[in-house]
Amino acid sequence: MKKNNMNSLMPDTIPDEPSDEALMEGLVQQQPYYLDLLYRRYSAVIKGVVMRVVHDEAESEDLLQEIFMQVWGRAENYSPEKGKPLGWLVTLARRRAIDRLRQRRAYRRATDRFEWECKVPYQTRERGGFERHVFHDDLRELLSKLIDGLPAFQRQAIMLAFFEGMSQREIAAKTSIPLGTIKTRIELGMRKLACAVLAVREKIE
Repeated sequence: MKKNNMNSLMPDTIPDEPSDEALMEGLVQQQPYYLDLLYRRYSAVIKGVVMRVVHDEAESEDLLQEIFMQVWGRAENYSPEKGKPLGWLVTLARRRAIDRLRQRRAYRRATDRFEWECKVPYQTRERGGFERHVFHDDLRELLSKLIDGLPAFQRQAIMLAFFEGMSQREIAAKTSIPLGTIKTRIELGMRKLACAVLAVREKIE
C-alpha cells in the first residue's frame, strides 16, 4: 500500500499494538493509518489465500491491492458478532479470488468459442502451446475491449450468455425482456464481435 505522508495522517493517540477490532473501528472512521497497519499485519496472509486460488503471482498482487481497497470502502460491513476481523478478511479475499478465477475461465471459454465461430485458420489451432497461449491472451484482451464497446443492452445479453453461462430463456426471465429480443441482441452483438475478431487473422496468418 502507498504510505506517502502516512505519518501526517496518524491519529493523535493510538495504542502501541491496536487490536484487529480497533483497526476496523479506525477504518470505519476513515483513518488511512489504520489501513496501513492492517495491510502490514495481514497482507502476507491474504496474498497466500489468493495465491491458493488463482496460482498467479502478478494477479495475486493486483487482487491484494483491490481487496484492501475494498476493505477501506466497506469497513462498516464488518460486524464483530460474525467473527474476528481476520476471518472476515479471509472470506472477502477468497470470494474475490474465486470471482477472478471464474472470470478468467469464462473468458477462456468465450475465446475458444469465438476462435471456432470466427473460423480462425486451422493451422493456428494446431500451433504449439506457447504460440496458442499468446494468441488466446491477445484475443481475450481484444474481446474484453470490444465487449465494453458494445451498446449496453447487447453487452448485457452477451455477458449473461457467455460469461455467466445463462440460456437465452434464463436471460429473458432475469431481465424481463422478451425472448425474441434477447436472441436478436445476442445475434447482433455476436456479429459485431465476430467481424472485429476476424481482423486478428492478419496477425496470425
